[in-house]
Amino acid sequence: MTTKSFRILFVALCFSCNNNASSAKYGKITPSQLSTSDENPYKKISEIPLPDGFSRVLIENNSFGSYLRNVALKTDKTVYKFNGMPKGNQLAQFAVLNISVGDKDLQQCADAVMRLRAEYLFEQHRFNEINFKDNDGKTIFTPPYNRQHFTTFLEQVFGMCGSASLAKQLNTVADFNSIHIGDVIIRGGFPGHAVQVMDIAANKDGEKIYLLAQGFMPAQDIHVLVNDLNSDLSPWYKVDNRPIIKTPEYTFSSKELKRW
Repeated sequence: MTTKSFRILFVALCFSCNNNASSAKYGKITPSQLSTSDENPYKKISEIPLPDGFSRVLIENNSFGSYLRNVALKTDKTVYKFNGMPKGNQLAQFAVLNISVGDKDLQQCADAVMRLRAEYLFEQHRFNEINFKDNDGKTIFTPPYNRQHFTTFLEQVFGMCGSASLAKQLNTVADFNSIHIGDVIIRGGFPGHAVQVMDIAANKDGEKIYLLAQGFMPAQDIHVLVNDLNSDLSPWYKVDNRPIIKTPEYTFSSKELKRW
């Protein structure tokens, strides 16, 4: 992939999954724990309720995982496209991240993953680590290290990089059971797709659950995904031995877990 316009030619290849309901293995998230209104009451990722018996795993201060847990959420649950229009499917999201999508059709699937990683490194002043590989090499963030230049740099990245290049840049995680906050589930391709692991929790038996967020095509607000397969556990997903991970708008293989 060389340009965003090339990727958009393949948008018709992206399709939604029809999922069937399944029973919860873990303690339910009761209706009293979750908001049923049109407004989201949770101010950040770390406030999203957990099922009974689960606690968020410990993470280091100033880590990427800590950054993701503290990403702010919008009060409005609506996902908007880059042109200000609501997305057609409003059933996939649990909450919307308070991160701008911009006014161009650029910040799509893998771009949302790169945006989150870049924002973390920018916040930490780790400017020399803000680089992304395209098919021709690296796109590197250079001075001046200010917000305006950062935004321009990201638009360049989103235009040149995507799921195919990002999948090559990331490191494969052989065992899905070792999933970490900050990991990415990604299928490189044209268009391909990617989702960000936003949080992880575990119970006393060592069972794990995780939260996912995605951008999509056309460019739209990054949003926390619901779990269509398990309404009692939603928006959390459980780590199990199934070979596939079904999200509302894409199906991945458990072998497609990657790490920075």
